[in-house]
Amino acid sequence: MRTGESAGGAIARTVDLAQHVEGWGYRRFLLAEHHSIAGLACSATPLLIGHIAAATKTIRVGSGGVMLPNHAPLIVAEQFGTLEALYPGRIDLGLGRAPGGDFHTMRALRRDLRQSGDDFPELLEELRTYLGPAKPGQVVKATPGQGSNVPVILLGSSDFSARLAANLGLPFAFAAHFAPDQLEEAARLYRTLFRPSEVLEQPWLMIGVQVIAAESDAAARRLFTTPQQRFLRLIRNQPVELLPPVDSMDGLWTDWERAALENQLRAAIVGSELTVKAGIERLIAATGADELIVATDTWDHAARLDSYRRLEGVAAGIEVKSAASIPGLKIETWDTQLKERFARPPGPDRSSSTPTSTGEF
Repeated sequence: MRTGESAGGAIARTVDLAQHVEGWGYRRFLLAEHHSIAGLACSATPLLIGHIAAATKTIRVGSGGVMLPNHAPLIVAEQFGTLEALYPGRIDLGLGRAPGGDFHTMRALRRDLRQSGDDFPELLEELRTYLGPAKPGQVVKATPGQGSNVPVILLGSSDFSARLAANLGLPFAFAAHFAPDQLEEAARLYRTLFRPSEVLEQPWLMIGVQVIAAESDAAARRLFTTPQQRFLRLIRNQPVELLPPVDSMDGLWTDWERAALENQLRAAIVGSELTVKAGIERLIAATGADELIVATDTWDHAARLDSYRRLEGVAAGIEVKSAASIPGLKIETWDTQLKERFARPPGPDRSSSTPTSTGEF
């Protein structure tokens, strides 16, 4: 949301973005869950997913992600089972274990304040029980939801979910767009520990990353001052509405704040198309990423659309085969590994290029 903007205005821009990226060949559109944060209009994630899915035709729409400890697994299964019934084959369920808010918000969500997220595996198992085929003697069933097999993606910013996703044979998405510290280690663990499952024969690593592409490096760096200001306000516990870009961040942050933000945002890929291409290639080389989840925050909506348009062209020119020497990297896309119901939506064949998704984090 921009300063002074209504939630409806921000959601309308999100719909417009989804419609554009669908036309440009992006595979998924993922929406986050945040609570009681001024400037973010994504507290009712399933409602937003349904709204976006209704306004598009082929792109997969999902959560990036639902914070499972905030919800009863049965409710999540029913919500996403309903979405799957409405938009068959287009819904993804990304799951995280963070609260998505502060201490007081956790209390308002009726969470047990003693929770540490360590019960996430048990909650996940219960949820997958409601989404899979009914088991003999199962008393409680998700209706709709039971047997829907909505695809599950585990999200995380540490090795916890990387290990869990590997053990269960599920796709794993790392949140490098705001917490890059353990990126390479989590990627390595996920690939090393991965066990084939009914869902995936090979690991599928997705990386969330901030990207801003513009006509020049200087223009992109100026646009990047908008997310820099947003994260600066976040660490100051201030509202995080989008602010217009500035010529320089000097004078807006202290030395300590600058160091903290540059570390937090160091995975961001910002620049001209050539610079962005080089940055993506370095990221793939370092991690063996199979898919990128791109977050782009700009004040001007046209600049945001332009960045995603430029990125589509960049991604189409990056051959996955160029990273084939990376241990564990599969040339096939996740869609081709999954069962027939997860077949890629109609559109241009991009099997040789880097799969890209967009995320509203």
